[in-house]
Amino acid sequence: MGFSVNTNVGAMAALQSLNATNKELATTQSHINTGLSVASTKDDSATYAIAQSLRSDLGGLKSVTSSLNRAKSVVDVATAAAEQISDVVNQMKSKAYQAADVGVDTNSRDAINKDFMALRDQITTIVNSSDFNGTNLLKASGGAVSALQSLKDGNTGTTNWDPDSLSVANLGFDLGGSVITVSASGQVDTAAHAQTMIDTLVTTQANMATALGQLGSASRRIDAQLTFTSKLSDTIEGGIGNLVDADLAKESARLQAIQVKQQLGVQALSIANQAPQTITSLFK
Repeated sequence: MGFSVNTNVGAMAALQSLNATNKELATTQSHINTGLSVASTKDDSATYAIAQSLRSDLGGLKSVTSSLNRAKSVVDVATAAAEQISDVVNQMKSKAYQAADVGVDTNSRDAINKDFMALRDQITTIVNSSDFNGTNLLKASGGAVSALQSLKDGNTGTTNWDPDSLSVANLGFDLGGSVITVSASGQVDTAAHAQTMIDTLVTTQANMATALGQLGSASRRIDAQLTFTSKLSDTIEGGIGNLVDADLAKESARLQAIQVKQQLGVQALSIANQAPQTITSLFK
């Protein structure tokens, strides 16, 4: 094409190149500012959709962790109380053996019986105070504990979050229940009553061993699930990072290169804009 003041092809080409460089610079700066190579669906629709799905799963896992921590606290409170009750039952059994001795005089047996009744009433106090966030596993009507667990749908591959009972609720530690078989009015005021109480306490001890085993098993299960959930959360978070995080070292190097291109583009456009001025020399 000949010389023309109406159409400057060189300037248009330089401007297009400069605009492309400026757009590339804006993209790189966005990656550096956000730390993300895929910050929105405009960057990469498929990758963004996958990342959003994983973020949803990560949010669900946070709910799981919260639920598990609550369940752990409930079980831990119940376990501590049950262990204390077990110690009290052992002391009650010792008092019952003392009172069952026919050689013990009346005054001594009365003193032993008072100690026994104090221990008996202490069980009720422990049970009633073993409450966490409105749940008391040591009372028949104290509520249940449950924790959220992730369930994978084998057909769709999606993750659903459903309550999964830990089966440690309603252990029946109330004095009228099936674990603590000591009557609320039980005493060792006579040798005969003391002997009967020994048999009752032997049954209670066996029941307590079973209940403590259930609580311990539930606590270990919750701990294992918490550990797994934590590892799974870290894995998913790492996966999201692999998909959308920007490599800042590469972005920094790219930024330097683009800034140089931008400077050269500005110079090229300036040179192209000066081209029409050479036409004036033809008329001198």
